Amino acid sequence: MDRFWLRNYPKGVPTDIDYNQYKSLIQLFDEAFKKYSGQGAYSFMGAEMTFGQLDQHSAAIGAWLQSKGLSKGARIAIMMPNVMQYPVVMAGVIRAGYTVVNVNPLYTPRELEHQLKDSGAEAIFILENFAGTLQQVIDKVPTKTIVVCAMGDMLGFAKGMLVNFVVRSVKKMVPAFTLPNALRWSDVLAESSKLSLKHADCSHGDVAFLQYTGGTTGVSKGATLSHKNVIANMLQAEAWYQPALAKLKPGEQMITVTALPLYHIFALTCCALLSMRTGGKNLLIPNPRDIPAFVKELSKHKFGVFPAVNTLFNALTNNEDFKKLDFKSLILTLGGGMAVQQAVAEKWLKITGSPICEAYGLSETSPGATCNPTDTTKYSGSIGLPMPSTDIAILDDDGNQLPVGSTGEIAIRGPQVMAGYWQRPDDTASVMTADGFFRSGDIGVMDANGYTKIVDRKKDMILVSGFNVYPNEVEGVIAMHPGVLECAAIGVPDEHAGEAVKLFVVKKDAALTEKDLSEFCKEHLTGYKKPKYIEFRSDLPKTNVGKILRRELRDQKKVA
Repeated sequence: MDRFWLRNYPKGVPTDIDYNQYKSLIQLFDEAFKKYSGQGAYSFMGAEMTFGQLDQHSAAIGAWLQSKGLSKGARIAIMMPNVMQYPVVMAGVIRAGYTVVNVNPLYTPRELEHQLKDSGAEAIFILENFAGTLQQVIDKVPTKTIVVCAMGDMLGFAKGMLVNFVVRSVKKMVPAFTLPNALRWSDVLAESSKLSLKHADCSHGDVAFLQYTGGTTGVSKGATLSHKNVIANMLQAEAWYQPALAKLKPGEQMITVTALPLYHIFALTCCALLSMRTGGKNLLIPNPRDIPAFVKELSKHKFGVFPAVNTLFNALTNNEDFKKLDFKSLILTLGGGMAVQQAVAEKWLKITGSPICEAYGLSETSPGATCNPTDTTKYSGSIGLPMPSTDIAILDDDGNQLPVGSTGEIAIRGPQVMAGYWQRPDDTASVMTADGFFRSGDIGVMDANGYTKIVDRKKDMILVSGFNVYPNEVEGVIAMHPGVLECAAIGVPDEHAGEAVKLFVVKKDAALTEKDLSEFCKEHLTGYKKPKYIEFRSDLPKTNVGKILRRELRDQKKVA
């Protein structure tokens, strides 16, 4: 394949990475713990955890799990937001030779039951705030070993007691639950004090993570990510970061704002795993939706890397206190998970001085596939160039590669592409081509320089009188209106055009009217792309990482 995009690679970025330098993630972890032992690895609610402490705690968790007689590769679920226990358990599970099953803490009982059954998870570590959900399904799932954690468990005795009291009794964030056979975090640490971690012989082909897709279409499937997959993508991210990392002063530590949930593949690779490799520190934000608290925490730190999604960038730029923060240390802003809108990118750059470097990937690609150069100076509207050791092709419906400039399905090939969907060979076969490309389901076009622009999700495309209308384009235009905070466009049935565009809007300006938006659309959108229906909402449904759920809006079947 002609990798013509390589001629536009940023200076200092290699065209390929060597994932064979690590036999497994265990080797990577051991190297980090030894090399960076005294450096801070995680910061959470004023508490710090060094790499040495992470080594000690994760070894204890790994040894405890091994004492339960679990076979190599056993699936262990983690159902936590960004708290100190997450990286400890994640590293402990991997070091013990098992597989991490990342679970969204906001799952409903039905969703949790499906994932625990589908993965065959034998154990689960869960924050007590969500234990009530587990209680409702525990008799229906194979998960028999339960460890319940509390928010303040790793903050020291006095502060931990205070935090747990506030969470439980003041904010009442822990609904009553009954899990008779569950152990508390302190019980596990006590048991593990007499145990030693046995070396687990893992290699590239062993499964490290079962990363379940969002489930926004059909049944949620587990992307099987091997040790090789995540090692490769972590090294690809490190290589691509080089122009930005060159801005660090000698000896300066890379501090990453980890507001995206670590159980999501974006933060798992780009925050947790990349920081293992580089000796960076993660600033854990447990609830980024609480913008005032988030901004208050940011004011206490000199952060250098800021990965986020468009909705979070948007919310922060509309917060007056955020605008007052010191952004001198910010060397890289990374956007992913959903399309970054131009209006949001321009506001972010004006406030922070840091352009949003938009990237693209999926759970199935560990996740990084493409990214804009990290020394970019402005918003490009593209998802960038293929990352090192990665091929991107644009395919037609029959799987044939299309020429440059043609619109088709984005397909990805590289060492970061999953081994397949967990125990779903038919689903795997439906997304993999004979020559190893993963069909993303996203529609895009690559230009002569190798930059790809996403047009939209295949399933989200709206067909108006035979014309393709892409919601991303409509939303990008509407988002530029100063009275709009958030928006989403979907297709609804129309007796004349087949489908019509319906727009959902959250107002920034309370005085905004439907007429205002209609006039704006008339000026900026061609006739068939203009919304036929406009509905104002107080909020829009979103995934756990803040991606707007068009499917939920479609399912409501409201036309006006």
